[in-house]
Amino acid sequence: MRKQEIAGISKTGEEKFMKTYIQLLRVHHWVKNGLILLPLFFSGNFFRNNLLITAFLGTAAFCMLTSVVYIMNDLKDIEKDKAHSTKRNRPLASGAVSKKCAVMLAVVLFAFSFLLIGVATGWRLTWSPVIMLLYFAINIGYSLFGMKNIPILDVVILVSGFFLRVLFGAVLCRIVISNWLYLTVIAIAFYMGLGKRRNEILRESQGQSTRGVLQKYTSDFLDKNMYMCLSLAIVFYSLWTIDAVTVASYGTDKLSYTVPLIIVMCMKYSLTVEGSSDGDPVNVILGDKILMILGILYLFVIVGLRCI
Repeated sequence: MRKQEIAGISKTGEEKFMKTYIQLLRVHHWVKNGLILLPLFFSGNFFRNNLLITAFLGTAAFCMLTSVVYIMNDLKDIEKDKAHSTKRNRPLASGAVSKKCAVMLAVVLFAFSFLLIGVATGWRLTWSPVIMLLYFAINIGYSLFGMKNIPILDVVILVSGFFLRVLFGAVLCRIVISNWLYLTVIAIAFYMGLGKRRNEILRESQGQSTRGVLQKYTSDFLDKNMYMCLSLAIVFYSLWTIDAVTVASYGTDKLSYTVPLIIVMCMKYSLTVEGSSDGDPVNVILGDKILMILGILYLFVIVGLRCI
């Protein structure tokens, strides 16, 4: 066999290995940890080097911790995933990664996440690691102790993850943000969580879901409540743009000009969710180019308003 062929086989093997572990860690779900940067971004101090480094180190630590949660969830659901049309291809369910390797990786990532948060905070006594432990404990309860099978509570736990990320970012960089922003994140997270359950019910009717809690929901209940939460999210966001804390920290009272753009983004998200999407927020956002363009446009508008 030629050296080039051997090298090609070796490279293919390495790529397959990396792809397997990237899938195990759910790297694409790290995008949700971008919420950690929200407090810093909206404080107007995003380009202060010391805070930016702290925020990115904290985000990296949280990414490791979330991957630990995903691994433990996959370990718990191996047998169920094997019976699922798509989840059976996950690294643990397919046998591409052994249980022993997954457990060892989870332990290493858990230790490194708290080591990294110590570096990020300069080993100061802060609430940051406490929030990380709270997030971990809640998700362990969700995955291992049956909380995922209790209707409404399962969505509340999903929402708590979004809220804790924003709170973590604020505590990490010692930033005070408006309560309206917290309420906005909570409301939009409820909307996304209920939307995910809505589409899972549709997939269950097609034999593509194994989530037991779906039997306790109805499509009408989810539709009504998800759009109630969406309406509240837009109201809360609008109030955030004119809040005194926001105006003072961001240095402009023109953020209300972004409300129409937020409404359009929400409409586009809803249109995608009501289509053939699986309802997972990450898949919806990353799989919708128009929605991503609108998000980038929003960022440019926010930055531009500060410069006016």
